[in-house]
Amino acid sequence: MNSQTYYHAFLNRDRLVHLVDPDPGTCEALSVLFRLEGFQTQFSLQPLAFISALERRRPDVAVINLALGEESGLSLLRRMKALRNGAPVVMLANQPSLEAAVTAMKLGATDVLSKPIDSEHLLTVIRDALRRDVHLGAMQAGRRPVEVRGFSQLTPREREVLQLITNGQSNKEAGRELGISPRTVEVHRARVMEKLGARNTADLMRIVLTS
Repeated sequence: MNSQTYYHAFLNRDRLVHLVDPDPGTCEALSVLFRLEGFQTQFSLQPLAFISALERRRPDVAVINLALGEESGLSLLRRMKALRNGAPVVMLANQPSLEAAVTAMKLGATDVLSKPIDSEHLLTVIRDALRRDVHLGAMQAGRRPVEVRGFSQLTPREREVLQLITNGQSNKEAGRELGISPRTVEVHRARVMEKLGARNTADLMRIVLTS
């Protein structure tokens, strides 16, 4: 696994992509694609199953087919908007009409993609949607994924420490989650700051938030 692939997998490990498509084959194929990127995945073949799942966990991104049988993807998008769910939505379509695409965008969809799906383009759209969602402060559980220059220089443990620091955890809290002492967290923290050129914790946060 190269550093770029590891980087994306590390960032995506707590993120859920929920697929809503009446075709099991599409759901299974895209689930594999997203899991390879490190995402958690879930899929629903029916809109009601998706709405029920929303009550248990808000997805970080929803990928919804415009054609869902009796209920259209646009209707589901309206229901999500009414629920003020806030999750970014990417719409899929077999043969999208211009009118449907425009309506979807007006309802808040990030993009409308035609089948057959270009995997790399879909992943790019999802990454961009997540990046915008971060800046809006709408990430699940208030977490902000870390995207910084020099990330590839960090060891796996240093990457974990950086993630927890930027989520607002103290040395003690981070140590408890990682199973190491607060002093060890402090050592990793110092190495992270040195490698990223941060003078102090405030400077480290500035580097993360402006990268």
